[in-house]
Amino acid sequence: MNIRTVKRIVKGYATKDGAGVKLIRVLGHDDVKDIDPFLMLDAFGSDDYRDFIKGFPMHPHRGIETITYLLDGRIDHKDSIGNSGTLAGGELQWMTSGSGILHEEMPQKTEKLKGLQFWLNLPKDKKMAKPNYFPISADMLHEIVIDGGKIKLIAGEYNGIKAIESAYVKVTMMDVTLSPNSEHSFQIPESQNCFVYVFDGSGFFDDQDFLVEEHNVAIFNGGDSIFVKALDKGVHFILLAAVPLNEPIAWAGPIVMNTEEEIREAFKELESGNFIK
Repeated sequence: MNIRTVKRIVKGYATKDGAGVKLIRVLGHDDVKDIDPFLMLDAFGSDDYRDFIKGFPMHPHRGIETITYLLDGRIDHKDSIGNSGTLAGGELQWMTSGSGILHEEMPQKTEKLKGLQFWLNLPKDKKMAKPNYFPISADMLHEIVIDGGKIKLIAGEYNGIKAIESAYVKVTMMDVTLSPNSEHSFQIPESQNCFVYVFDGSGFFDDQDFLVEEHNVAIFNGGDSIFVKALDKGVHFILLAAVPLNEPIAWAGPIVMNTEEEIREAFKELESGNFIK
């Protein structure tokens, strides 16, 4: 077993996005080299509805997939290809923007809102794929009991158990809870880039005893397994892994392509009203 060491820890910082939603921005432009094919990760959480009620009004995306994982609360959403619905606690929205989509996400007034959204890059030959919306209900997830905790397997495969298989970039995504002072090793193929984001608690995340606390990400070096030891309050984290695309990235706001020319063309189409194919 070749335990992955922590390459670096990224500390999330408070900011606002959309129409004024308070969130924790963790990963972005500066991290792409280490997390390819992932692009960005934002987390949100508040028990004050005024922090999130203004939401994310209609906005464009092209060239990526956006995945929203809601732990608590309610988000109403709709898009330019006719989809609409409500995302409840324990559910996910997996949206392929592909050639272009407009969508909005509007959190509703609830006692608590908690979750995250990450962006997943699309390979060059799939950048202009047909937009698609894939709702994932709680009963589509697999709960796996492990020593000292549990895994909620969302996407990919773990120990022979298969969950959601993404259409373009194959992702391993698992929500892990470890009880206080427990430990576990997770097998992750060496071909995949991997990182974890800690929702709550804290733990040591490799054999060099890197402490990772809530709202922080640990990005790992190569290896075939991750060792985690929870501290006194336990630890709750999301683990994401995938094989890197190793392709050029041109990124401007909600649009991610391979060249600057493609970015300019996308914004010309937005201005002219020809963005939606």
